[in-house]
Amino acid sequence: MASALDDDETLNDDYYSLLNVRREATQDELKAAYRRLCMLYHPDKHRDPELKTQAEQLFNLVHEAYEVLSDPQARAIYDIYGKRGLDVEGWEVVERKRTPAEIREEYERLQKEREERRLQQRTNPKGTISVGIDATDLFDRYEEDYEDVVGGGVPHVEINKMHISQSIEAPLTSKDTAVLSGSLTTHNGNGGGTINLALRRVTSAKGWGEIELGAGDTHGPLFGMKIFRNLTPRCFVTAQCGLQFSSRGVRPGVTTVLARHLDKNTMGYLQWRWGIQSSMNTSVVRDTKSTHFTFAMQLGIPHTFVMMSYQYKFQDDDQTKIKGSVKSGFFGTVVEYGAERKISRHSVLGATVSVGVPQGVSLKIKLNRASQTYFFPIHLTDQLLPSAVFYATVGPLVFYLAIQQLVIRPYVRAQKEEDLEKQRESSASNIAKKKQEAEAAVLLMQESVRRIIEAEESRMGLIILNAWYGKFVTDNSRKHERAKVIDVTVPLQCLVKDSKLILTEAIKSGLPGFYDPCVGEEKSLKVLYQFRGVMHQVLSGDTEPLRIPKQSHRIDADT
Repeated sequence: MASALDDDETLNDDYYSLLNVRREATQDELKAAYRRLCMLYHPDKHRDPELKTQAEQLFNLVHEAYEVLSDPQARAIYDIYGKRGLDVEGWEVVERKRTPAEIREEYERLQKEREERRLQQRTNPKGTISVGIDATDLFDRYEEDYEDVVGGGVPHVEINKMHISQSIEAPLTSKDTAVLSGSLTTHNGNGGGTINLALRRVTSAKGWGEIELGAGDTHGPLFGMKIFRNLTPRCFVTAQCGLQFSSRGVRPGVTTVLARHLDKNTMGYLQWRWGIQSSMNTSVVRDTKSTHFTFAMQLGIPHTFVMMSYQYKFQDDDQTKIKGSVKSGFFGTVVEYGAERKISRHSVLGATVSVGVPQGVSLKIKLNRASQTYFFPIHLTDQLLPSAVFYATVGPLVFYLAIQQLVIRPYVRAQKEEDLEKQRESSASNIAKKKQEAEAAVLLMQESVRRIIEAEESRMGLIILNAWYGKFVTDNSRKHERAKVIDVTVPLQCLVKDSKLILTEAIKSGLPGFYDPCVGEEKSLKVLYQFRGVMHQVLSGDTEPLRIPKQSHRIDADT
């Protein structure tokens, strides 16, 4: 079962790691692990008052882990929601005989009640700022026309249009939401604005309805209605109608969309629009993990066209995408190509080159920052000039590489360090406590480890010579970084049984005698051990299961 443990709980309260058992461990496996740790930590086995106190604390921690994991209901809650799930207000009324599925439903009900209490405090702001730039003077100018003009040698670039829109959502109840939006537009000195209020109500699990009221100084008052309905699990429909009031009279409009899942990754759409710009449109959209493909055809007034686009998604941390499209119709033909990439945790930067007849060449730059979008369409030329296409393609790429190297990477690195530092500060007391517990556990293990080593030596079995856990620096480009590791030789030797050491996929910082020496950073376990008189070595990831000894770990005598 998937776990919803957050980083802090996984780091400090992973009961599976503490008992060193699989998440699918049976009751017998839990009992065997519990008994072994009880023998190690039982307070009555230690006469020294300080050791006795430390043993009692660790014994209680092990007992707590066993109590939770051996109880099917408590274990179901812990597996889904972590230790905090056990502390949710309201669990005292849950029947103890409920199944894990029923427990999940009950937890979600309690969460929903708390969410509804916070509903009034939530909004979902979205905004767009678009700035149109006319840079045709860079490529279409005639030099002789500017020879006698002061400053005529400098190309003239101007902002000829701008659009700003913003919307916020205000949840009224669990089913009702109000959406307030507004926009301002200016083009060559002329402009206007609109304001809209929409009230949306979820009518059932299958659909919702919306009423919209609007006003503006360019189009006049607006009244509209929209409904959404799932017809089947694979098919849905939306219908929208509106009345636009203006000095020319009332302009009605109707739009209907029918959509169907053609397969797991493919959707088909049929759209019919009647009104100011009547049209019929059909499209097929296929979206997979690595690609996105769209094909669309439209018959309409004034626009009739055929369009095809393709996008490839690289499976990297920066979520890089490259895309291209062709659109041809009565208006001409436009070819577009571009790319986008994540430049920080909340920001995505994209650039698209548009080459068309008779539209000319344009460069479109878009920055998505959280829920805000900044769009900069730059019109370069009305003609198909190779120089404009070249600079529109190469210019943004060179600029991005320079900004990436000089600004973005240093900023991301500094942000990461700042986040790590905050995480270390917030967990400092917890880590200090875990370190103290680990050191106490190591002291309590000494006698057991001595007996285990004697037994293993007598049979030429498994001897842990050295073991380290933490962050290792193996990349030459990161030599300036300092390795952060702790010695875990004793804790690992204590886990050896019958010349075998088995670690589960749980995070290793929760093992007895371990703690996290570098919060928020990638960690590994490095073990140097001897088996049957032969040296072995292995490096294991933090969440990788490990079984030793293995032939593949053997160190070649020639190396």
